[in-house]
Amino acid sequence: MNRSYNNPVSFKERKIVSVYTRATGSNVQIFDNNFRPFGVDEKPGIEQSICLYCTGNGGDNCKGNDNCPGNNNCREMHIKAIQESGRSGRPHAYQCDLGLMFWTNSIYRDGEFSGALRGSGYLGDNIDRAEFAKKCNGIISPDEFIRRVSAFPLCDTEKIQSLAEMLLLCAEALSTGNENYHEMLRLRSEQQASLSVLIEKLKKKYPEGSMLPGYPLDKERQLIASLYRGDKKETEKILDELLAVLVFSNPNNFRYIQLRTLELAVLLVRAEVNSGSRIATEINVRHLKQIQEAKAIEELAGTLYSIVENITGQIASFQGLPHALAMRKAEAYIRENFTRKISLREIAKFAGLSAPYFSTIFKAEMGENLSKYVNRLRVEKASKMLLETDSPLSEISSACCFEDQSWFTKIFKAFTGISPGKYRNQGGNISFSA
Repeated sequence: MNRSYNNPVSFKERKIVSVYTRATGSNVQIFDNNFRPFGVDEKPGIEQSICLYCTGNGGDNCKGNDNCPGNNNCREMHIKAIQESGRSGRPHAYQCDLGLMFWTNSIYRDGEFSGALRGSGYLGDNIDRAEFAKKCNGIISPDEFIRRVSAFPLCDTEKIQSLAEMLLLCAEALSTGNENYHEMLRLRSEQQASLSVLIEKLKKKYPEGSMLPGYPLDKERQLIASLYRGDKKETEKILDELLAVLVFSNPNNFRYIQLRTLELAVLLVRAEVNSGSRIATEINVRHLKQIQEAKAIEELAGTLYSIVENITGQIASFQGLPHALAMRKAEAYIRENFTRKISLREIAKFAGLSAPYFSTIFKAEMGENLSKYVNRLRVEKASKMLLETDSPLSEISSACCFEDQSWFTKIFKAFTGISPGKYRNQGGNISFSA
């Protein structure tokens, strides 16, 4: 084995890969963290057995030969496949120009990319061997190419996918530091796909040349409120909406997005501290450092998702507190009745608690007093009505249970920084917080 590689094959890797190859009849090659391949048993990679020049390792026959279909393209193909697997946390299957099928899965140690496993040994079941032989450009004869590939069976997509899933189990067994890291990557991939969908919707809503939406500060308040409620699904939904607007409105300003993301992270961490959660300080520090050192939007979004995942895992809607049921009942009651006049005493009575005690624990658990919480719900409803209806301000004020239009304007401006009329005229854009 070549000792110049950073990650020599460990006994565990050798054993797991050996069992996999014996069970499946496939060939497996291990890649280190610099995408350099090395064999478990010092045998050449499977693609070398098919075509001596197309090694995928920068073989001598590829150098300076523009007619060679390898010409370092093979190495780039494998690297891109490994990177795709790493982004998604899933197996990635692909086919080279000469018809050979591959599948790969990444290995992680303590959350860092450590290498990859790549399987091969079959040809795609839809290839014409004679046609593929022409790609050799005379470097080896078509007859010789066909003779070599005839040693490898054809394989359909379903079987390749099954082999890839089995190799994923091997990669997960070799990963250390976080048993669910691949699952976390899969979740992150789904979240970023959801983010892309929201951005596409914004592109349709705000075509090129139109005024871009401002940063929705009201969404931040909704985000924190959903955290305090322990509503993970709603928290992730609001986070997606915030990130979508942030990325869409600042397409060429990564630094600004990074700073806004850092502010969001600090906001989330503060909410975690106020909740009484026991997430280690060093974890929060690591997350903030990851944002500061990030080079791409995907890294920023991924870190925020991780923060939310950690916090919502700790904050479980007042879980474990003696007044948990009472608080959940009170919150539901408020949300059902905030469009009419409701008093502290009325809500406390419904929750089965005294008014003074309810007032104390409500502020401790929700991060704001009852009056502000109710007004925030009313402002959120009013914001939606301003954008989605043509109702006059007086009707919206009444529908959201404000005493009069003057009071409505005062409270609305306190939360959003602008008057209801200006909010409607700007299409919901908010440039600063009160």
